[in-house]
Amino acid sequence: MCEMSEEYRESAPKGPPQPRLGTRDQKCVKCKEGLPVVVIRAGDAFCRDCFKALYVHKFRAMLGKNRLIFPGEKGLSRDSAKRLRFVPGVVYIDEGAACGQSPENRAKTLAEVKLVLQTTGFPWHIVALEEVFSLPPSVLRFSAQEPAGTEGAYKAAVDSFLQQQHALGADGVERQSQHCSQDPHSHTGPPTTAQTQALSRLFDSVKTLTAKEELLQTLRTHLILHVARKHGYSKVMTGDSCTRLAIKLMTSLALGRGAFLAWDTGFSDERHGDVVVVRPMREHTLKEVAFYNHLFAVPSICTPALDTKAPEKASIHRLMEAFILRLQAQFPSTISTVYRTSEKLIKAPRDGCAAGPRCLLCMCTLDVDTADSATAFGAQTSHLPQMQPPVTQAGAAAGPCCCAGMGGAPGCHRREDPRAQVMEQLCYGCRVNMKDLPSLEPLPPYILSEAQLRSQRYCLFSGERQHGVPSACGFLPCSSPRATVEQGVREYLLGDSEDETGTGKS
Repeated sequence: MCEMSEEYRESAPKGPPQPRLGTRDQKCVKCKEGLPVVVIRAGDAFCRDCFKALYVHKFRAMLGKNRLIFPGEKGLSRDSAKRLRFVPGVVYIDEGAACGQSPENRAKTLAEVKLVLQTTGFPWHIVALEEVFSLPPSVLRFSAQEPAGTEGAYKAAVDSFLQQQHALGADGVERQSQHCSQDPHSHTGPPTTAQTQALSRLFDSVKTLTAKEELLQTLRTHLILHVARKHGYSKVMTGDSCTRLAIKLMTSLALGRGAFLAWDTGFSDERHGDVVVVRPMREHTLKEVAFYNHLFAVPSICTPALDTKAPEKASIHRLMEAFILRLQAQFPSTISTVYRTSEKLIKAPRDGCAAGPRCLLCMCTLDVDTADSATAFGAQTSHLPQMQPPVTQAGAAAGPCCCAGMGGAPGCHRREDPRAQVMEQLCYGCRVNMKDLPSLEPLPPYILSEAQLRSQRYCLFSGERQHGVPSACGFLPCSSPRATVEQGVREYLLGDSEDETGTGKS
């Protein structure tokens, strides 16, 4: 048995404490010879050469492990190495109008960006965010991608590439790099005054900073997707680090995007089909990126963002970022724990939703269950037309047909409500953000056009399924179990007039 008088603590060492080794007395944990210049984690001190080797190895290992980028494939990238097996390009999105920059500051920033891009030797593309007002509606449509190659096909492609490089020799590799640098560059030029005013009016109409940041991310993604498709890029590389992905995971949970975490934070994002978004720097921390840029003099340009000088509680993004970074300072394994959790997420849509409709903004498969009435989301969205279309006793529509421009249809039971047409095509997270946008008029035209086109297509498809013949509108009276139950309960409820009559008689 344990005795209360027993002492389980180790006795304090006698004499003065051991002095800590200074920086000059330490050695690199990798080569055991060089003097350390950076400490990544507690006790992990690296010299300059070993830190660079580790940094580059993480990038290459992430690409090699997933085997998504084949040799010779074109991809928009922000990272460069000495020997790349794919053909990279760099894209820069000018977001100065959304962040409140003056035209003079935007022009100065663009001049600095051009100088940096010209030194890379890769094709580069500069696009202003105002270009979203001239995007075609097709940018929001899913394009089927080619079937992914097998492991054997990837190995065969790598072997063929290496043999070609060996046959060309050093001169051939140099000529190939020069041919890559001579590819045409694209700069759309300064946007028009009308486009800049429209973009400013759009962001000024959004109520909260959280919705503004989500809207900016959505428009930026659509614009990059359009540039990639226009110039023939099949992959888009982003510089999301491990720290940013951990913050994004927690932020997405708070914004109601838990169903899409595997796409939002995973290595690859195939929601667009023909263009795949990859995150090869998801093993790097922000600390490693900052030290690498400092030690090797990587040119950097600082531009203000939407949340610049904003208080900590101004948005969910700022609040979650401050929470994660503060927790990381006290517990160094916080970010790695959250990041490792995101790696275990599987891209498995719900049963029956794999080939279903996609969100109009984020382009993910809709996570809306119209037949589920036992959820808070079902109660919040029960007023939308796709849940319960307004029908009179005679079965006539309570408002004009949504396909009035197409000639209308006698069987149409749906009101012409543009906001309802857009909201019913959004996932839960995007619907929450759209609540902070009072009017849909400031939205870019391609979003409204695609929403109307999808609504009309759904009407035609639903009409064919219900009647076996094409119909201009297919939003017929809802016959779901929830509507049937509510109709049965409504028969036993007393109206206001009946209640007053019963009270008078008593």
